[in-house]
Amino acid sequence: MAIVGQEKMKTALILAVINPALGGVLIRGEKGTAKSTAVRAMVELLPSQETVEGCVYSCDPFSPERWCDDCAAKYGKKTGDKRIIPIKNRRRPLIELPIGATEDRLLGSLNLEKAMTAGESVFEPGLLAQANRGILYVDEVNLLDDFLVDVLLDAAAMGRNFVEREGISVSHPALFTLIGTMNPEEGELRPQLLDRFGLCVEVKGLGDPKLREEVVKERLLFEENPEKYVFERSGKEKELGHRIEEAAERLPKVELTDLALTEAVNISLKLGVDGHRGDLTVIKTAMTLSAWKNKKIDTEMVVEAAELALPHRMRRKPFQDVDFNVKARLAEAEAG
Repeated sequence: MAIVGQEKMKTALILAVINPALGGVLIRGEKGTAKSTAVRAMVELLPSQETVEGCVYSCDPFSPERWCDDCAAKYGKKTGDKRIIPIKNRRRPLIELPIGATEDRLLGSLNLEKAMTAGESVFEPGLLAQANRGILYVDEVNLLDDFLVDVLLDAAAMGRNFVEREGISVSHPALFTLIGTMNPEEGELRPQLLDRFGLCVEVKGLGDPKLREEVVKERLLFEENPEKYVFERSGKEKELGHRIEEAAERLPKVELTDLALTEAVNISLKLGVDGHRGDLTVIKTAMTLSAWKNKKIDTEMVVEAAELALPHRMRRKPFQDVDFNVKARLAEAEAG
């Protein structure tokens, strides 16, 4: 990922891809700070994935517990069907949700053409179906209708989309990594919605002159010869993608220690975090960091997880902005 600086953003994106159960990432920052570029670059790192050929939801052929109803009926144990499941390889999709998207476009709806011509109630899958096992990206998520944000976050948390309307009742897998970007100058998300994002990071324009020079140099090199630029960095990109794949395989084997659990709870209490979603997210993030770094969870890792999982959950006064100085707040709490 040829992005200079913005290490927290890059780490948050990597962790969210390794573990979609984290609940996605919200990236806050001013314009021109590579938010959208980072999201699109992330997709290029991801390895291809195997899907059930012909399935509109791109079900994982090796995870029958997450199959859609059609795949379960065709290849599930209930039918006793032991035929080989047809498999197709695809790139991990990046589905972008436009600001003007409707509820039907997002969730899916009745196929009006078949309903009018054949009198059949047939479900027409929406963007959540297309995003299954991929990435759903919402630019300027703070400008999206609150109801749609709620629906997105519910689906991301449950891994399934439930639709009951117009004579149809359907549920289908919707296990995706949700990534939202926003410029706080254009308006904030409600605190209730902020809390539903697993991780939250802030990006700012680089203040170090040398780093800014590096950004300009990298951009000029790319514009001079895009193909050469991409080719010369393809090796590192593949290596990073392989590391992400290995971390995802290690994740189920990560062991949570009592010390890490106690540390996560104490940090949330010191920072005045309400509810238990923050505690859980810190633990899940620390476990994902452990898989990514291939190290056992320690106190430092829990603090690093808190820096990603708690800024948007810390108690704030009215009109006070999100505070990303987690370590400073912890030091104040311990001193005070």
